[in-house]
Amino acid sequence: MTSVLKNLWFRDTKEEKLYINEVVVRMRAGMLILITLYMGITFYDVVFTNKWMVDTNTIVDTYETNFDNQIIYAAEVTKRTYEYSTQTIILFYVLFEMITSMFLFGARLSPTILLATYIARDTPPLWKPLGPKRFAWTIGATMVSLCIIFFNPIEFATIINNITGIDELLPTTHNFMPRYTGLVLVVTCLLFMWLELTFGFCAGCYIHALLVKIGIIKEECLDCNDIYARAERLKKERK
Repeated sequence: MTSVLKNLWFRDTKEEKLYINEVVVRMRAGMLILITLYMGITFYDVVFTNKWMVDTNTIVDTYETNFDNQIIYAAEVTKRTYEYSTQTIILFYVLFEMITSMFLFGARLSPTILLATYIARDTPPLWKPLGPKRFAWTIGATMVSLCIIFFNPIEFATIINNITGIDELLPTTHNFMPRYTGLVLVVTCLLFMWLELTFGFCAGCYIHALLVKIGIIKEECLDCNDIYARAERLKKERK
C-alpha cells in the first residue's frame, strides 16, 4: 500500500520523462466509460425522444376530420423541459479527472487513479510514456468542456458576452450549438475508450505520433515515433 501511494501509476516519480502503467490506465478507462455511457443515454434522450408530453386524460374527440379524413383529437400538450445540473456536476468531475491525470502532483488527487493503482498492484506493469497520454487526455478534456457548454449554453454565452463586451456575440435565448453536438462527442469518446480497453489502441497517442512526425509537436517520444514503424514491420511480417 505504501508503494501504491508513493508512486501511483508512475514507474519512477523522479524520472525526467515520466512513464505510467498502461494496465492502470486501461482499468481507469473502464471506470470512466460508465460515466460516458450515462451521458450517451442522456444525449440520446435529448436528440431522439419526443419533445412533447401528452396528458392522455385530456384527449377528446373534436368530431372533425382533416383533409385525409382522419379524426382530429384535442389534448393538453406540454413541451418537455430539460434540467442538466446533475450531468453538469458529473462532467466537471470528469474534467477534473482529465486534468489531474496530466500531472505528477495532480494524479494523487484522482480517486480513480488511486483505486485502479491499488487494484492492479499485483499485476505486471506495462510502462508507457506520459506525454502521448497527456495529449490524449487534453483531447478528452476538450470534449468534456464542449459537453458542459452544450448543457449550459446560456450561462456560457452570458460569460463570453460579458468578457467581450458584445451583448449579442453569442445568443442567450437558445442553444447556439448544433443539436447533435453532444451525441457526436459522446459516441466519439465511447469509441476511443472502447479501443483503449479492448485493443490497447490509444487514438490520442496515434494523433500525437503523427503530429510529432510532421513536426507540429516538438516533444520527442521514442515510443510514439516508433508506432508507425512497428505498424510497417507488422505488415511486412504478415506478407
